[in-house]
Amino acid sequence: MTVPVALNYKSFGQGPPLIILHGLFGMLDNWQTLARRLADDYTVYIVDQRNHGRSPHAEPHDYPALAEDLRHFMESHWIYRAHLLGHSMGGKTVMQFAFEYPDMVDHLVVADIAPAGYPRRHDFIFEALFAVPLDRIENRREAERILMGHIGVPAIVRFLLKNLARQPDGTFRWKFNLPVLYKYYDAIIGPVEGEPFEGPALFIKGGASDHITEAHLPQIEKLFPNSRLEVMEGVGHWLHAEHPDQFLRLVRGFLPKG
Repeated sequence: MTVPVALNYKSFGQGPPLIILHGLFGMLDNWQTLARRLADDYTVYIVDQRNHGRSPHAEPHDYPALAEDLRHFMESHWIYRAHLLGHSMGGKTVMQFAFEYPDMVDHLVVADIAPAGYPRRHDFIFEALFAVPLDRIENRREAERILMGHIGVPAIVRFLLKNLARQPDGTFRWKFNLPVLYKYYDAIIGPVEGEPFEGPALFIKGGASDHITEAHLPQIEKLFPNSRLEVMEGVGHWLHAEHPDQFLRLVRGFLPKG
């Protein structure tokens, strides 16, 4: 049995609880602006999943463990039923949680991920991150130069650099647990499975993203029979960051307010 960890979080607002989980290499700060906007109608909790942000580093890093962390978080905060929203890896976490603890889920929102297994997409990112000599670089600019040399996409590099922190001795560290995420990468890109979740579910697809395809729809419909799919045309995988207003309209249109 996996031992759950106490997750770092921030909360905003008042009303029915809404818990938001980030994706791989992310952290709760990525969702802070949207959380504040949703706080008019909900008590919004943004959470660092294990091995990310300020949450504990622990093994294993698989979806049963991440779901147990979420259960522990909810029960520790006297939350016995909540709306859940997850993006990418966080989307798989909330799907796994819905399979295991359906009575604790009110409405489920999954952002640009299916319950399927995926090919390896992040090897070049892992290679770039491991290439940064954290004990020898003198500033963030050096890390940025190394990452750009491997990745070449400024938006991805900026996203990753949010996780670079300076330690008291002057050296740097990644906030995420890079060795463990690499060790469990096959589990992270693997499928989530369980008894179908009968509650209301919304899947939001980025129209320019291939994370949800026509081939995934039968599996989604089987595992989430009371689900619907919305497509944000022309938007990629980080749909909540690219078009936050449209994303929020879809979420607000799906979640009940009272």
